[in-house]
Amino acid sequence: MSITLAQRPRTAATKAGVPPDLIWRLSVDQYHEMIRNGIIADDDPVELLEGWLVRKMGKNPPHRIATQLLREALQQAVPVGWFVDDQEAVSTGDSEPEPDVSVVRGDRRQYLHGHPQPKDVAIVVEVAESSLDSDETLKKRIYARGKIPAYWLVNLAERRIEVYSEPSAGRREPQYRQRREYAAGESVPVILDGKTVGRIAVRDVLP
Repeated sequence: MSITLAQRPRTAATKAGVPPDLIWRLSVDQYHEMIRNGIIADDDPVELLEGWLVRKMGKNPPHRIATQLLREALQQAVPVGWFVDDQEAVSTGDSEPEPDVSVVRGDRRQYLHGHPQPKDVAIVVEVAESSLDSDETLKKRIYARGKIPAYWLVNLAERRIEVYSEPSAGRREPQYRQRREYAAGESVPVILDGKTVGRIAVRDVLP
């Protein structure tokens, strides 16, 4: 297995959201091989983003509580045929992000031999405070490229949930065409396969 150590150049052309420190350049297959061989452990604070092995941000108590509250609220909203995951990988072509929360199609046992792919996922959620820059750029770009229907960004600093929908992955810079903000007094629709199956009150998931 060949791995290249590289330093991201600090130039205006660098993609937003990629950290400036030393990180490893890997394919998804190389990343999986490192996990199988015990080079990367399950609890190591890293994830693969656009081919870069990136150190994950630490999680403070507000982040942890918001993640747990949202997971519990979504579990109450999603119907049979879907389940809610938290901090587990979603495997894309060049990335394996670990969203704070995700809503996945089917039964957990379906993914015994591989992580969910974008086609299996209806909603991904990132809880953002110190990671806001990366979540608004790099993570959003990865989820849009995978055509995951909805990306929720729980913005703890502004006490709101930003919902991105209608991914457009055909452009050079993948993006979501629609963005809507939900304040503390509002509720976010939970949409699966184009149908609203419930709503989540923003204030119920903010610490």
